[in-house]
Amino acid sequence: MEADETRELIEKYALQNAVKHGKTPKAGAVLGKVLGEHPDLRKYAKKVAPLVNEVLSGLKGDPEIWAQRLKELAPELIDEISERKEPATGLPDLEVGDKEKVVLRFAPNPNGPATIGSVRGIVVNAEYARRHDGEFVLRFDDTDPKTKPPMLEAYLWYLDDCEYLGAVPDRVVYASDHISKYYEYAEKLILLGKAYVCFCKRDEFKRYKDAGEACPHRNTDIAKNLECWKRMLNRAYAEGEAVLRIKTDITHKDPALRDWAAFRIVETPHPRTEIGGRFCVWPLLDFESALEDHFLGITHIIRGKDLMDSELRQRYVYDYLGWQYPKTLHWGRMKIHEFGKFSTSAISSAIADGTYTGWDDPRVPTLRALRRRGISSEAIRKFMIDLGVGETDISLSLDTLYALNRKIIDPVSNRYFFVWDPVAVEVLDAVDMVATPKQHPDRDDLREIPAGSRVFLCGEDAESMKPGDRLRMKNLYDIEIMDMKLPTPSVKRIGNAAQEWCAIEEKPRYRIIHWVPDIPDEYLKVTVRAPDRVYEGFGEAGIASELGNTVQFERFGFVRIDSVDVKNRSVVAYFAHR
Repeated sequence: MEADETRELIEKYALQNAVKHGKTPKAGAVLGKVLGEHPDLRKYAKKVAPLVNEVLSGLKGDPEIWAQRLKELAPELIDEISERKEPATGLPDLEVGDKEKVVLRFAPNPNGPATIGSVRGIVVNAEYARRHDGEFVLRFDDTDPKTKPPMLEAYLWYLDDCEYLGAVPDRVVYASDHISKYYEYAEKLILLGKAYVCFCKRDEFKRYKDAGEACPHRNTDIAKNLECWKRMLNRAYAEGEAVLRIKTDITHKDPALRDWAAFRIVETPHPRTEIGGRFCVWPLLDFESALEDHFLGITHIIRGKDLMDSELRQRYVYDYLGWQYPKTLHWGRMKIHEFGKFSTSAISSAIADGTYTGWDDPRVPTLRALRRRGISSEAIRKFMIDLGVGETDISLSLDTLYALNRKIIDPVSNRYFFVWDPVAVEVLDAVDMVATPKQHPDRDDLREIPAGSRVFLCGEDAESMKPGDRLRMKNLYDIEIMDMKLPTPSVKRIGNAAQEWCAIEEKPRYRIIHWVPDIPDEYLKVTVRAPDRVYEGFGEAGIASELGNTVQFERFGFVRIDSVDVKNRSVVAYFAHR
């Protein structure tokens, strides 16, 4: 290793980093770049590291000087900086044919409300339809009345959620309305010799499938299959006794694609009263969805990559019937740190056993929960669109969503005082007055908070106070702690009212705390439901005027006022974020 050559190499990468970011780089970043671009130096890492520190210690000046030096030393690295683009965010261009009318769909099973994963499907498909002046279809894939029975409320929830997200569908379709049509095409496939009725038990068929062998019923003649199919429809067989399978390549390398089931017998009535118990043979999702996409003229299917196998299965049906399969885009799995693994059925079970209060409990990953917490539709839409459409799995935090939401709600959210785990405190030498804090830092309108000889302080603040401490009660006056022992903690007013300090040149710098007046009719009982805990406390009386709005409880965070009980002077709020 030549020290001079290595030093020059280090200087080049250090200057490139400095020019790119406009500040002196960290040693680790430069060392990593040097060893990454020149693996032969890795065995000398212990010698290279001191040289990096030496070069960085002499890296003085401003970005213009750094750029000039880098241009002299390694002009190609200047070009690399200018050509390098930030990682792409947002939705990629859609492949659309000349004069092609774009038709996209979002197709949930309404066995629960929209989760965060569902929201991605709604937003992305609706946005593409908007950009291409196309059509967005909301289709309920509700043909499983037993394993994932639809919830009648969920149909309405999805319509409401689409409206909230600015993704009102151009058409709403219920797959359960089209059972007879699915039967018609099942019969066509039987007549083509591409479908057959199978009487194997599930485990028995799995053994044949895993071995790549045809089951005994695969080669039954068409007439017999048609007869068995009609007997299925006429309730001649019991539930689980027969299924209709689509013929595929029985030796396909992927067992999941071998002769998949298209229909099964289910005696459970459908929850929609207009459907009820009219049918006993129900299509499985791959068959129903394949036909519906064709009936609706879907041009593009955009969904998670976990459904790639569905496409491969469905293409058999399209090939047999001479149809053109839609263009497809897939995104990778999305893991939200705050929720980990989740499923609609798991949430439903947790609601049933009392773990969650409902589908809008702040701890669950549903759109109804986010809405109740005050997360705006604009923030959610931008969050989902910025994720783009890529097959790489992603793991992210809701902090990104919260940051987007904060930018939207902060300018319009009124401010209020709220103290949790409150402690009632006697104020010695108190002066009856009315504090007038701003309703919002960027506006001049004021709110009025009467103050007397007793106030509520936040329990966390009270725990840290000791006799002799001096603090400022925001927009009121300064206090000195006298005694914080229960049952009668006390503080003493000192100096002038906080509003009068402007007349004094040197304003004392005391820690600021919030407070709520302990005066009848001037405070409310406030419950804040957050993902981590429930906070109980008191807040300003003015909070009662904010029903349905998102506000900021100062030093606490943004919350949405969910309910106001005027008679009992109480409020329930849902925590959004800091």
